[in-house]
Amino acid sequence: MIIVIAIVLRNLSHRVITRVVNRAATSGSITSRFRKGVATDTIDALLHERRKQRAETMGSVLKHIASIVILGTAILTVLDRLTIPIAPLLTSVGILGVAIGFGAQELVKDFIAGMFMLLEDQYGVGDVIDAGAAVGTVEAVTLRVTRLRDADGRVWYVRNGTITRVGNESQGWSRAYMDVPVAYDADITGVKVLLEHVAEEIWADPEFRESKIVEQPQVFGVEALSDSSLVFRITAKTLPAAQAEVAREIRLRVKSALDSAGIPLVPTA
Repeated sequence: MIIVIAIVLRNLSHRVITRVVNRAATSGSITSRFRKGVATDTIDALLHERRKQRAETMGSVLKHIASIVILGTAILTVLDRLTIPIAPLLTSVGILGVAIGFGAQELVKDFIAGMFMLLEDQYGVGDVIDAGAAVGTVEAVTLRVTRLRDADGRVWYVRNGTITRVGNESQGWSRAYMDVPVAYDADITGVKVLLEHVAEEIWADPEFRESKIVEQPQVFGVEALSDSSLVFRITAKTLPAAQAEVAREIRLRVKSALDSAGIPLVPTA
């Protein structure tokens, strides 16, 4: 009867955990706060995969913990009912646990770091991160290792316990920018007006507005000053991981606008 009750409780706990995991994996998208109703299938797919993998990993951990607690308690209760002394068994298990703990310190460290990483949602599948040992796109996250693919296509397996700091380029929003060096004697007002026109133009483009750029690009004016050049800076707040594409488009449009106005670019010192 104890074993039957334990199995029923285990199945019920697994069913509850599965239901919670499915609900967490299909929760609403957070990108709506940036896109204001504009749908981007690729970003939605990445975010869904990230939530799904995070929820499934946590669900797997919770299921294992529930099984160990319920079945372990049932076994000890059955042994006690059969008048089999369990004190020596508990002592042996404790000694064995200490020995395994000393021998698997790195593994335990990896698992603990992976647990906190998932709970704090530091990064997920599809994020571009700098993990110290490698920089790349996250392809898989487990409790023990994180798998990255860098720009050259090389796959990196980084143990979670070795990651001491993470730079995430894909959380919330990103920023694209371009520095525009022009001649020292160039018309400051004219150059700034030209760049502001480029910013308005790209913001009015439906291909970029709110689907890649979340705010109108800004021109900060003179960012740096030297004896040979004035450096203007134009920036744009973008959706996560879209800054490279937006920066390329800004460079193209700024170059075309400067050429049309006869304003040459000069090398910075």
